[in-house]
Amino acid sequence: MSLENTGTEAYTGFAGVYDDFMDNVPYEAWCAYLVGLLREYGCQDGLVAELGCGTGSLTELLALAGYDMIGIDNSEEMLGIAMEKRAISGKDILYLLQDMRDFELYGTVGAIVSICDSMNYMTEYQDLVQVFRLVNNYLEPGGIFIFDLNTEYKYRELLGEKTIAENRKDKSFIWENYYDEESNINEYGLTLFIKEENGLYRKHEEFHYQRAYSLNEIKAALLEAGMEFVAAYDAFTRNPPEEKSERIYVVGREHGK
Repeated sequence: MSLENTGTEAYTGFAGVYDDFMDNVPYEAWCAYLVGLLREYGCQDGLVAELGCGTGSLTELLALAGYDMIGIDNSEEMLGIAMEKRAISGKDILYLLQDMRDFELYGTVGAIVSICDSMNYMTEYQDLVQVFRLVNNYLEPGGIFIFDLNTEYKYRELLGEKTIAENRKDKSFIWENYYDEESNINEYGLTLFIKEENGLYRKHEEFHYQRAYSLNEIKAALLEAGMEFVAAYDAFTRNPPEEKSERIYVVGREHGK
Protein backbone atom coordinates (compact mmCIF):
# COMPACT_ATOMS: atom_id res chain seq x y z
CA MET A 1 0.00 0.00 0.00
CA SER A 2 1.18 3.48 -0.77
CA LEU A 3 -0.45 6.79 -0.13
CA GLU A 4 -1.50 9.26 -2.79
CA ASN A 5 -2.88 12.77 -2.31
CA THR A 6 -2.23 12.82 1.41
CA GLY A 7 -1.36 16.47 1.81
CA THR A 8 1.83 15.42 3.62
CA GLU A 9 5.12 13.72 2.95
CA ALA A 10 3.82 10.20 2.53
CA TYR A 11 5.64 7.44 4.37
CA THR A 12 8.71 9.45 5.32
CA GLY A 13 8.89 8.03 8.83
CA PHE A 14 6.88 4.89 8.17
CA ALA A 15 8.71 3.63 5.07
CA GLY A 16 11.56 2.01 6.99
CA VAL A 17 9.25 0.05 9.29
CA TYR A 18 6.30 -0.46 6.93
CA ASP A 19 7.07 -4.11 6.21
CA ASP A 20 7.55 -4.83 9.92
CA PHE A 21 4.09 -3.54 10.80
CA MET A 22 2.52 -5.17 7.72
CA ASP A 23 3.89 -8.62 8.50
CA ASN A 24 0.35 -9.81 9.23
CA VAL A 25 -0.71 -9.28 5.61
CA PRO A 26 -0.82 -12.64 3.78
CA TYR A 27 0.76 -11.35 0.59
CA GLU A 28 1.18 -14.85 -0.86
CA ALA A 29 -2.55 -15.54 -0.52
CA TRP A 30 -3.42 -12.09 -1.88
CA CYS A 31 -1.12 -12.69 -4.84
CA ALA A 32 -2.64 -16.11 -5.53
CA TYR A 33 -6.11 -14.57 -5.60
CA LEU A 34 -4.96 -11.75 -7.88
CA VAL A 35 -3.14 -14.10 -10.24
CA GLY A 36 -6.29 -16.23 -10.40
CA LEU A 37 -8.29 -13.20 -11.50
CA LEU A 38 -5.66 -12.10 -14.02
CA ARG A 39 -5.61 -15.51 -15.66
CA GLU A 40 -9.37 -15.89 -15.52
CA TYR A 41 -9.71 -12.66 -17.47
CA GLY A 42 -7.09 -13.52 -20.06
CA CYS A 43 -3.79 -12.18 -18.75
CA GLN A 44 -1.58 -15.24 -18.52
CA ASP A 45 1.80 -13.50 -18.70
CA GLY A 46 3.47 -10.41 -20.17
CA LEU A 47 3.72 -6.85 -18.91
CA VAL A 48 1.77 -5.87 -15.81
CA ALA A 49 1.94 -2.51 -14.02
CA GLU A 50 1.18 -2.10 -10.32
CA LEU A 51 -0.08 1.27 -9.07
CA GLY A 52 0.86 2.10 -5.48
CA CYS A 53 3.41 -0.71 -5.29
CA GLY A 54 4.94 0.54 -2.03
CA THR A 55 7.89 -1.56 -0.90
CA GLY A 56 7.35 -4.07 -3.70
CA SER A 57 6.14 -7.05 -1.68
CA LEU A 58 3.36 -7.94 -4.12
CA THR A 59 5.41 -6.79 -7.12
CA GLU A 60 8.07 -9.37 -6.30
CA LEU A 61 5.46 -12.13 -5.96
CA LEU A 62 3.81 -11.23 -9.27
CA ALA A 63 7.22 -11.33 -10.92
CA LEU A 64 7.75 -14.76 -9.37
CA ALA A 65 4.41 -15.81 -10.89
CA GLY A 66 5.80 -15.05 -14.34
CA TYR A 67 4.71 -11.49 -15.06
CA ASP A 68 7.06 -8.75 -16.32
CA MET A 69 6.47 -6.16 -13.63
CA ILE A 70 6.45 -2.36 -13.52
CA GLY A 71 5.97 -0.87 -10.06
CA ILE A 72 4.72 2.71 -9.69
CA ASP A 73 4.68 4.69 -6.45
CA ASN A 74 5.02 8.33 -5.38
CA SER A 75 7.11 7.62 -2.26
CA GLU A 76 10.84 7.69 -2.93
CA GLU A 77 11.49 6.06 0.45
CA MET A 78 9.15 3.14 -0.26
CA LEU A 79 10.62 2.59 -3.72
CA GLY A 80 14.10 2.61 -2.21
CA ILE A 81 13.12 -0.42 -0.12
CA ALA A 82 11.51 -2.06 -3.16
CA MET A 83 14.77 -1.66 -5.05
CA GLU A 84 16.70 -3.26 -2.18
CA LYS A 85 14.38 -6.28 -2.47
CA ARG A 86 14.94 -6.35 -6.22
CA ALA A 87 18.72 -6.39 -5.69
CA ILE A 88 18.36 -9.45 -3.46
CA SER A 89 15.85 -11.36 -5.62
CA GLY A 90 17.43 -10.48 -8.95
CA LYS A 91 14.00 -9.95 -10.51
CA ASP A 92 13.89 -7.70 -13.58
CA ILE A 93 11.38 -5.18 -12.20
CA LEU A 94 11.13 -1.58 -13.40
CA TYR A 95 10.26 0.89 -10.64
CA LEU A 96 8.95 4.37 -11.46
CA LEU A 97 8.65 7.28 -9.02
CA GLN A 98 5.32 8.72 -10.20
CA ASP A 99 1.97 9.90 -8.88
CA MET A 100 -0.75 7.59 -10.18
CA ARG A 101 -2.79 10.63 -11.25
CA ASP A 102 -0.25 11.45 -13.95
CA PHE A 103 1.77 8.27 -14.42
CA GLU A 104 3.44 7.58 -17.75
CA LEU A 105 4.53 4.29 -19.30
CA TYR A 106 6.75 3.64 -22.29
CA GLY A 107 4.01 1.65 -24.01
CA THR A 108 0.92 -0.43 -23.30
CA VAL A 109 0.65 -3.32 -20.85
CA GLY A 110 -1.60 -6.36 -20.65
CA ALA A 111 -2.93 -5.55 -17.20
CA ILE A 112 -2.74 -2.96 -14.44
CA VAL A 113 -3.33 -3.86 -10.79
CA SER A 114 -3.60 -1.94 -7.54
CA ILE A 115 -4.17 -3.45 -4.09
CA CYS A 116 -3.99 -2.50 -0.43
CA ASP A 117 -6.70 0.15 -1.00
CA SER A 118 -4.50 2.53 -2.97
CA MET A 119 -7.56 3.76 -4.90
CA ASN A 120 -9.16 4.93 -1.66
CA TYR A 121 -6.42 7.56 -1.47
CA MET A 122 -8.04 9.35 -4.39
CA THR A 123 -10.11 11.66 -2.20
CA GLU A 124 -11.48 13.62 -5.19
CA TYR A 125 -13.81 11.82 -7.56
CA GLN A 126 -12.25 13.49 -10.62
CA ASP A 127 -8.81 12.28 -9.52
CA LEU A 128 -10.20 8.76 -9.52
CA VAL A 129 -11.58 9.29 -13.03
CA GLN A 130 -8.20 10.65 -14.13
CA VAL A 131 -6.42 7.53 -12.86
CA PHE A 132 -8.94 5.36 -14.69
CA ARG A 133 -8.40 7.37 -17.91
CA LEU A 134 -4.66 6.81 -17.71
CA VAL A 135 -5.19 3.12 -17.01
CA ASN A 136 -7.43 2.85 -20.08
CA ASN A 137 -4.83 4.68 -22.15
CA TYR A 138 -1.95 2.39 -21.19
CA LEU A 139 -3.81 -0.92 -21.40
CA GLU A 140 -3.56 -3.04 -24.50
CA PRO A 141 -6.89 -3.51 -26.37
CA GLY A 142 -9.10 -5.54 -24.06
CA GLY A 143 -6.54 -5.29 -21.24
CA ILE A 144 -7.61 -5.82 -17.63
CA PHE A 145 -7.56 -3.49 -14.64
CA ILE A 146 -7.95 -5.10 -11.19
CA PHE A 147 -8.01 -3.08 -7.99
CA ASP A 148 -9.34 -3.33 -4.46
CA LEU A 149 -11.12 -0.87 -2.18
CA ASN A 150 -11.98 -0.55 1.46
CA THR A 151 -15.76 -0.22 1.73
CA GLU A 152 -18.03 2.34 3.33
CA TYR A 153 -19.03 -0.33 5.85
CA LYS A 154 -15.41 -0.85 6.93
CA TYR A 155 -14.78 2.86 7.50
CA ARG A 156 -18.09 3.52 9.19
CA GLU A 157 -18.35 0.44 11.41
CA LEU A 158 -14.81 -0.88 11.88
CA LEU A 159 -12.29 1.93 11.48
CA GLY A 160 -14.03 5.24 12.12
CA GLU A 161 -13.36 6.73 15.59
CA LYS A 162 -11.10 3.76 16.43
CA THR A 163 -7.58 3.91 17.82
CA ILE A 164 -5.19 1.05 17.11
CA ALA A 165 -1.83 0.74 18.83
CA GLU A 166 1.00 -1.74 18.65
CA ASN A 167 4.17 -1.91 20.72
CA ARG A 168 7.19 -3.88 19.61
CA LYS A 169 10.75 -4.26 20.87
CA ASP A 170 12.26 -1.31 19.02
CA LYS A 171 9.25 0.41 17.45
CA SER A 172 5.63 1.22 18.16
CA PHE A 173 2.74 3.09 16.59
CA ILE A 174 -0.56 4.73 17.44
CA TRP A 175 -3.08 4.83 14.58
CA GLU A 176 -6.11 7.06 15.13
CA ASN A 177 -9.07 7.12 12.75
CA TYR A 178 -11.71 9.79 12.17
CA TYR A 179 -14.43 9.07 9.61
CA ASP A 180 -16.65 11.85 8.25
CA GLU A 181 -19.83 10.28 6.88
CA GLU A 182 -20.75 13.46 5.00
CA SER A 183 -17.55 13.55 2.93
CA ASN A 184 -16.91 9.79 3.19
CA ILE A 185 -13.31 10.58 4.08
CA ASN A 186 -11.35 8.75 6.75
CA GLU A 187 -8.44 10.62 8.33
CA TYR A 188 -5.55 8.56 9.62
CA GLY A 189 -3.39 10.09 12.32
CA LEU A 190 -0.25 7.97 12.54
CA THR A 191 2.28 8.45 15.34
CA LEU A 192 5.44 6.36 15.25
CA PHE A 193 8.14 5.85 17.86
CA ILE A 194 11.25 4.31 16.29
CA LYS A 195 14.38 3.37 18.23
CA GLU A 196 17.62 4.88 16.96
CA GLU A 197 21.21 3.69 17.31
CA ASN A 198 21.75 5.78 20.44
CA GLY A 199 18.92 3.92 22.17
CA LEU A 200 16.54 6.87 22.11
CA TYR A 201 13.21 6.83 20.30
CA ARG A 202 12.37 9.35 17.61
CA LYS A 203 8.74 10.40 17.17
CA HIS A 204 7.25 10.69 13.68
CA GLU A 205 3.78 12.00 12.86
CA GLU A 206 1.93 11.59 9.58
CA PHE A 207 -1.63 12.31 8.45
CA HIS A 208 -3.24 10.46 5.57
CA TYR A 209 -6.71 10.44 4.01
CA GLN A 210 -8.84 7.82 2.32
CA ARG A 211 -12.26 8.13 0.74
CA ALA A 212 -14.98 5.51 0.66
CA TYR A 213 -16.62 5.01 -2.74
CA SER A 214 -19.83 3.13 -3.40
CA LEU A 215 -19.76 0.52 -6.14
CA ASN A 216 -22.11 2.73 -8.16
CA GLU A 217 -19.59 5.58 -7.95
CA ILE A 218 -16.83 3.24 -9.11
CA LYS A 219 -18.93 2.06 -12.05
CA ALA A 220 -19.69 5.67 -12.99
CA ALA A 221 -16.01 6.64 -12.81
CA LEU A 222 -14.98 3.72 -15.01
CA LEU A 223 -17.66 4.65 -17.54
CA GLU A 224 -16.61 8.32 -17.50
CA ALA A 225 -13.02 7.25 -18.10
CA GLY A 226 -14.04 5.18 -21.12
CA MET A 227 -13.57 1.81 -19.45
CA GLU A 228 -15.89 -1.17 -19.18
CA PHE A 229 -16.96 -2.44 -15.76
CA VAL A 230 -16.62 -6.23 -15.77
CA ALA A 231 -17.15 -7.53 -12.23
CA ALA A 232 -16.93 -6.83 -8.50
CA TYR A 233 -16.25 -9.39 -5.79
CA ASP A 234 -16.27 -9.65 -2.04
CA ALA A 235 -12.51 -9.82 -1.46
CA PHE A 236 -10.80 -13.18 -1.95
CA THR A 237 -14.00 -14.84 -3.18
CA ARG A 238 -15.97 -15.01 -6.40
CA ASN A 239 -19.09 -13.83 -4.57
CA PRO A 240 -20.69 -10.43 -5.22
CA PRO A 241 -20.09 -7.70 -2.62
CA GLU A 242 -22.36 -7.81 0.42
CA GLU A 243 -23.60 -5.14 2.80
CA LYS A 244 -20.91 -6.08 5.30
CA SER A 245 -18.06 -6.61 2.84
CA GLU A 246 -14.95 -4.93 4.22
CA ARG A 247 -12.93 -5.00 1.01
CA ILE A 248 -13.99 -5.51 -2.57
CA TYR A 249 -12.12 -6.26 -5.79
CA VAL A 250 -13.18 -4.59 -9.02
CA VAL A 251 -12.36 -5.76 -12.54
CA GLY A 252 -12.44 -3.28 -15.42
CA ARG A 253 -11.53 -3.66 -19.07
CA GLU A 254 -9.98 -1.38 -21.67
CA HIS A 255 -12.73 -0.13 -23.94
CA GLY A 256 -11.15 1.91 -26.72
CA LYS A 257 -8.96 4.99 -26.56
